[in-house]
Amino acid sequence: MMSKAPSDILAALPLPSIERPFGIQLWPIFDQAFRALMGYHPQDFDFQPRVTPMSTLKQSSLMILAYYIVILGGRELMRNRPAFKLNGLFMIHNFYLTAISGTLLALFLEQLIPTVYNHGIFYAICDVKGGWTPPLVILYYLNYLTKYLELIDTVFLVLKKKPLTFLHCYHHGATALLCYTQLIGLTSVSWVPITLNLMVHVVMYWYYFQSARGIRIWWKEWITRLQIIQFVIDLGFVYFASYTYFTSTYFPWMPNAGKCAGEEFAAFSGMGILTSYLVLFISFYIATYRKDGKKPTGRKAARSLGSLKDAQIPDIAALRAAASNGNAKTSSSSPNGNGRASTRSRKA
Repeated sequence: MMSKAPSDILAALPLPSIERPFGIQLWPIFDQAFRALMGYHPQDFDFQPRVTPMSTLKQSSLMILAYYIVILGGRELMRNRPAFKLNGLFMIHNFYLTAISGTLLALFLEQLIPTVYNHGIFYAICDVKGGWTPPLVILYYLNYLTKYLELIDTVFLVLKKKPLTFLHCYHHGATALLCYTQLIGLTSVSWVPITLNLMVHVVMYWYYFQSARGIRIWWKEWITRLQIIQFVIDLGFVYFASYTYFTSTYFPWMPNAGKCAGEEFAAFSGMGILTSYLVLFISFYIATYRKDGKKPTGRKAARSLGSLKDAQIPDIAALRAAASNGNAKTSSSSPNGNGRASTRSRKA
């Protein structure tokens, strides 16, 4: 029996196309796995406020409130206790979040690329049939649920006795609330922030997974840059969609591109939360990487860097130096006699 030549094998493989961006179709695989777990097709999922789990403001608010109680109370409980190592669990946590983010991102792209190509970007972000199809709704919902899974990030920080920063704690709670408001508000533009966020999460959680393995990563600063770029793009789309909605609804005499799907409270919450993210992330980036042209050290590093998961990449060397030396500076000789802190890259 003759074996097939490599060229014949390659020719038999499904090639990527607009309708099948990854060559193979991912949705049937997802459909089979989802049906085995839930007993029905994912595209038959019916999101019903007050019926679907975690679909009410009360449920979402209580979960977020519980998150803050747990992390703040846990920090007090750990104050006089030794830190836990938890490296193995930390690796597992970051690996499955990388896998979940990558899977959801691929499923989103498979749905969205044909829509954008065939109907245009405006149709995809403003038309219900473009950005709010049954397959996309289940993906929106699953992405929303992952925001509560990501709250475990902070639990690790508490148990490992890493500093908790405002940006980290605010970002986690606000993101869960943001996803809830957009899911309830039926905003077709939701896929833009979600897909960009999933892309960032694939990169970020993979960084944390590799760092926990002891592998040095040189591009951690670029993750924060990527996050800032993400929010700039998000706001461009969200402000455009909101402007289109309000002008076409209340000020039709003003120039606009047409009607845009979504609820008003979702538009305001989206603009408000995403704008706050951009301001806070830029402030963090300046304080961490650009203040006086050098990275902060000592106490400033401990305060500004902390261990910000999902909102920053911490400078572990600076934190360790702050923990071991207190107010003391690691000095090196300089022309004017002033000591300057010196940090070296270590395994995160």
